[in-house]
Amino acid sequence: MAKRSATDAGRSADDLPRFFVWVRGLEGPEPQKWMAMDFGIGDWKRPQVLAWMELAADERHLSLSMLSRRYPPPRLDVTA
Repeated sequence: MAKRSATDAGRSADDLPRFFVWVRGLEGPEPQKWMAMDFGIGDWKRPQVLAWMELAADERHLSLSMLSRRYPPPRLDVTA
């Protein structure tokens, strides 16, 4: 079983990112964890978001690699 750092042990699920997001990256979909789905002024982030989901409280501490295995990237249709 993996050890948690002292800072992780003192954190509640409310302090951790709530959303798992797949965004457009330079080499394809990239996973990220966001605190909020606030798209900002002019919604400039919205076209970059490929897929997102709200994480359950027990999933918020999981690493990006674990989440990306659990929730694979969305399929991007490539048109020639």
